[in-house]
Amino acid sequence: MSTASQVATHVPPADPAHPSVGAATSLLDAYTPGDTFLATPGRTLLARGPGREVPHDERPLTDRVDATLAEAVAAGQESPVVIGAIQFDHTAPAALHVPASVRTAPPLASDPLIALPAGPSATTDWQIRPVPAPEVYGEGVAAAVARMWRGEFSKVVLARTLELTSGAPLDLPAMLQRLARRDPSGYTFALPTGPARTLIGASPELLVSRHGNQVVANPLAGSTPRSDDLAEDVRRAATLLESVKDLHEHAVVVDAVHQALAPHCTGMTVPARPTLIRTATMWHLSTTVTGTLSSTGTSALDLAMALHPTPAVCGTPTQTARQIITETEPFDRGFFTGVVGWGNADGDGEWVVTIRCAEAEERTLRLYAGAGIVAASEPEAETAETGAKFRTFLSAVGAEL
Repeated sequence: MSTASQVATHVPPADPAHPSVGAATSLLDAYTPGDTFLATPGRTLLARGPGREVPHDERPLTDRVDATLAEAVAAGQESPVVIGAIQFDHTAPAALHVPASVRTAPPLASDPLIALPAGPSATTDWQIRPVPAPEVYGEGVAAAVARMWRGEFSKVVLARTLELTSGAPLDLPAMLQRLARRDPSGYTFALPTGPARTLIGASPELLVSRHGNQVVANPLAGSTPRSDDLAEDVRRAATLLESVKDLHEHAVVVDAVHQALAPHCTGMTVPARPTLIRTATMWHLSTTVTGTLSSTGTSALDLAMALHPTPAVCGTPTQTARQIITETEPFDRGFFTGVVGWGNADGDGEWVVTIRCAEAEERTLRLYAGAGIVAASEPEAETAETGAKFRTFLSAVGAEL
């Protein structure tokens, strides 16, 4: 059975005889609001202080990023990286910058100290408001299913949010600790997206990585909540692997990833059947797609933009699904279901699908969760799935629905 760390990195596993004690967790401990923290199965990064912001103008995003990295190189900066987040609507302003310096360490999962428990969440009397209400979300799912049966489109991903308001200032470092220590093999991030605004989360899904001429994508689609009962948890995992509805949903996403990457690769490997990965709250169908680049002039970010948005976060056909999302969701997704990650001037990088996340501002958190809707979807089941996905973040802040 695969884990997220096994499918998402080319970095060799840590030598258990020589563990990197404290290197990664020291960066986690050093995080303060305003910093940029990113932990992947390949590395841990902490950026602090002023840097070069990637401008927002009429040029393609990849051109703007390349120019900003080139400016840093020309100014004598050694090994600059771009780091940050891109919105679901990739034409909207991104939150990307090239920091003057970045501290790096091995993966969190290789640091023995990550096994130490995070401190308890602060006692907070959270006020929770769902947007939309669960029954309204279910009505949106039913309406989308009806349109699919009429042949208008084949899949759409519909999301809902929870707005959490605290009587005290948010403790972002404590939230980040709990997210990172609960799933240290995933992708944990916290980064500024505006004045006093932070995008924070723990995603299980690699969109694409590039290391030299090697490319890896790890699409996830088809999910089921985990159970605290071991026998029931195993039964749910086995059922997911045989679910006709979920296997179809997954195949659509894998095919889209294959088609998007194929023009950039001389050879690709796409397994015929998915495996499973697990987080603390969910089982996901997972396929690891690998390829060899035909040109090293194609960066990891170029590949990410060729892939984004996949049917796993939008639907298919893409333009129709976008329209359904706009008509159905009573909020702007912003950075949710966008892309978060890093890249360097050589074109290497790791870009992750921005899910299991929240946007934090002063005393308010907005949590996001979505579900892939296909013709066989049932409103109650999809509402329950989004509720299970909220648990990743709710547990990090000590809140319950």
